[in-house]
Amino acid sequence: MHDLIRDITLCILFAWGIGLIAHFTRQPLILAYLIAGFIIGPFGIGWVKSDESISTISELGLIFMLFMIGLEIDLKKIIRAGKVILFAAGGQLIAGCVLGAAFFMALGLKLGGGGFDALYLSVACALSSTVVIVKVLYEKRELDTLPGRITLGILVLQDIFAILFLAVQPSLADLQVSVIALSIARVGVLVATALILSRYVLPALFHQIARRPELVLLGALAWCFLIGEIAERLHLSREMGSLVAGVSLSTFPYALDVTAKVTTLRDFFITLFFVAVGMTIPIPNGATIGLALIIAVFTVISRMLTTFTPLYLMKQGLRASLLPALNLAQISEFSLVVLQTGIAAGHITTQTSSAASFAFVILAVLSTFAMMRSDQITRLLIGPMKRIGLRDLDHGQGREGDHAEGHGDARRIVILGFFRTASALLAEIERQNASLLDQISVVDFNPNVFRTLVGRGQHVIYGDISNVDTLVHAGVGKAEIIILSVPDSLLKGANNEKLVRHVRSINPNAKIISTADVLGDVSDIYAAGADYVTVPRLSDAHALYEVIEAADQGLLDAKRAEMDAQLAERREVLP
Repeated sequence: MHDLIRDITLCILFAWGIGLIAHFTRQPLILAYLIAGFIIGPFGIGWVKSDESISTISELGLIFMLFMIGLEIDLKKIIRAGKVILFAAGGQLIAGCVLGAAFFMALGLKLGGGGFDALYLSVACALSSTVVIVKVLYEKRELDTLPGRITLGILVLQDIFAILFLAVQPSLADLQVSVIALSIARVGVLVATALILSRYVLPALFHQIARRPELVLLGALAWCFLIGEIAERLHLSREMGSLVAGVSLSTFPYALDVTAKVTTLRDFFITLFFVAVGMTIPIPNGATIGLALIIAVFTVISRMLTTFTPLYLMKQGLRASLLPALNLAQISEFSLVVLQTGIAAGHITTQTSSAASFAFVILAVLSTFAMMRSDQITRLLIGPMKRIGLRDLDHGQGREGDHAEGHGDARRIVILGFFRTASALLAEIERQNASLLDQISVVDFNPNVFRTLVGRGQHVIYGDISNVDTLVHAGVGKAEIIILSVPDSLLKGANNEKLVRHVRSINPNAKIISTADVLGDVSDIYAAGADYVTVPRLSDAHALYEVIEAADQGLLDAKRAEMDAQLAERREVLP
């Protein structure tokens, strides 16, 4: 017991120390934890040697990590997911596993006969890192963009796929229809038990303790371990049970409160898990490093093929098909979980797991840099892809079949970039002066916006507004009024000041209306050539002040009725 406490102490101290270095060098923290584990583990300086300690630390970390992953899986969002996400995820997972199994079998790895290295690697390479992707997309403010939503949707469905694999995994050595059916039945019993209890028993209990944070935390932990123990009794695994426990709470009324309370413990035990994984990584030999590089290269190439292809076939355009493929081009931390269960079951060799762990580290670093520069990479790829015959949405027909890539046919008023403000503007114009819509052109590269506007008969040109050639071909030089309403935080490859300069150089006479996120940017945008700059926070503040006045005068219900009436008659592209 004293050795276990000492070992955990060493894990935390080294994880923190290497984590600080990773923070200052802007590297992924997971990489730091793996390195910390390697340093203190039996293959490093050997301060932690006990297999029992490593196994206990790893299992505890794994249970909590899967519980938190389950809490973050929103079943309602999966049910509401459109066919684009469902088909893209299905195509990526099925094609990724098939390609992986064939590829790794060709390398001489086993897919049966007591060894399942090829199978486990194909599954591991089909999953992408939620931790890396969400962190980078959040920092880039791209979680709410179309490629961001597609990426997150695929990630969620990947987690569901991993759950199903973990359910079948214990029976791989004797994989028969009856065995698979029994495994699925056991999972069904576990899920039904968890959902029934979380629906009819837990709400009343948590309602009673909602104001006692320590009891909320303790209740969440008790739930996690209870479902884990039920899973163990059903001949599943505690890890599988902890994942189901999290999923069953994901739509729970107190789910946000539970997540907030457990987050600190999650970070602690996730750190322990990755440090423990690092302890199991031996000093690599040439064969391990070679296999790791092969796994990394295969993952990137297969992800580009299996993610880009279904999105492109569903007419999402080159950009919206490429960006999710770039975002997903790494191996998941969940893959390490799958591999660890494979080692515990004796299905794969340590060398296979070690090579996959090294590939995970390589891709975690490289994909972070690639995602930060995904827009530049996408622009570099789109040109050659068009030259080899791949068509983008700008080959489609706009209103009345009169444009392909613009060709100078923009209308009198041009809206460059289309987000919520532009959506509200078109709805307002439709309400007050619908005839003005015939004088407006929209330029944007969101395929959903493109199709919706075309379907409504609105003139729209598919293109990247940060590209000067797009502006020239779109006919911006002949427009009378040009509107830039997308905030800098959402623009890719430019900002409003640069866009105003480009537009002014193309069209010296147009009235240019731009927007500013920050008050200090207003003068710079005017200096760049804008005729009028809007500051959304000012109009928001004015609207809020009117609401306060209405509340003070007892007219809040009337104010709300007025707003409800406005919302009821609006027909926005981006609701």
